Amino acid sequence: MGEKQWFWATLTLSSITIVSVVFAAWELVENRFFRDANYLTLHYLYITRGVASSLVLAFWAAWFVLRQRRISEEDLRRSNERYRGLLEDFPGGVILYDKELRVAEWNASAERMYGYTKGETGGRTLPTVPPAKMAELRDMMGRVEAGEAVLNVETTRLGRNGARFPVELSLRPFRERDGPVHFLEATSDIRERVRWREAMLELEKLTSMGKMAAGTAHHLNSPLAALLLRVQLMRERSHGDSDLAQLEDGLKFCRHFVQRLLEFARMGPVDKQNQDLGATVESVAGFFQPVIQAKRATLITETSQARGLPVCADRNLLETVLLILLSNALDAIPVGGKICVSCRPIRPGTIEVAVRDNGPGISQPNLARVFEPFFTTKEPGKGTGLGLAIAKNFVAEHGGSIRIESEAGRGATAYIDLPLALEARS
Repeated sequence: MGEKQWFWATLTLSSITIVSVVFAAWELVENRFFRDANYLTLHYLYITRGVASSLVLAFWAAWFVLRQRRISEEDLRRSNERYRGLLEDFPGGVILYDKELRVAEWNASAERMYGYTKGETGGRTLPTVPPAKMAELRDMMGRVEAGEAVLNVETTRLGRNGARFPVELSLRPFRERDGPVHFLEATSDIRERVRWREAMLELEKLTSMGKMAAGTAHHLNSPLAALLLRVQLMRERSHGDSDLAQLEDGLKFCRHFVQRLLEFARMGPVDKQNQDLGATVESVAGFFQPVIQAKRATLITETSQARGLPVCADRNLLETVLLILLSNALDAIPVGGKICVSCRPIRPGTIEVAVRDNGPGISQPNLARVFEPFFTTKEPGKGTGLGLAIAKNFVAEHGGSIRIESEAGRGATAYIDLPLALEARS
């Protein structure tokens, strides 16, 4: 039996009980005090009994109905608060809209995710669907109306700032009694998940590339060395034949490329010891001076602020990173250009190395790809595209970070942030 049936059954039985009690009490009064009353008195007594029974019954019924109404209203209020609480606390964005995409419900998570408040979206067209995804949404709505479940679909949504971001979407039908069908959309922001997935794919790509590089190096290194030696001997015997010189340069480039592949694929045991970063920078700069002078360029080092602040690092790897950055800067600057290497603490426990050049700079599209393996902006035959990828791996091995800032026509600056050795932090 439903709640409504119980209500009427309780009201009817209680009313019958009240009427029975009133009539029984009135009979006792008549038998006790009006046994010898005349007909007219008894007539009035019967009328009085009916009126009293009606009044008592009316008051009881009104009290019972009002009481049940207050209970129902309280239950409805609690249910509405529970519904609102569940809706607002749900971690994903929950949106209810009709076939014309007019929004009927919009929870707090949707406000945080998309940037629109409930007041801004209520009764208006859904603002979060990019035009390119509108056909996809209409297709999902049609599938939902046909009874098909649409669950955990990865798609794209639009924030208030105009930025598109990935979401995971589930769409269900929602109908109030005999009203028109609505669509209940639940979305969750999966930008972090997509970022990690892309990172894992990148890691898998780099792992495969490392295996390929190791195999390539093993197969090509020895034949290239033998070919290079033979071409050098032939060029010496021919007293500087230009064709052989070009062939020798090409073989040198190929061998350099293979060696870089090997460095990228295989990192030997890292021997980390406390290193004076300023002294290491000065040493690498001194080693680099001959090629700097050959280009009539200027190399300036500023390491005074780094004195007495050691880093725990493998000196060979640290020197390799500095040589890569200096080589890139040297290739970028014009004849007579300028390179500046500075070293200074930037915050407690961290020291920074900056390599600046006054070359042509890097465009923004290329800047986003400079750490990709095999990506290079140099002319064919001038670069392998592995230098910065190797530098990034070496810096990460030491718990640091590397970034490049540049504007086209205004040079470029490479920044390396490394943690200081523990004793230098205290």
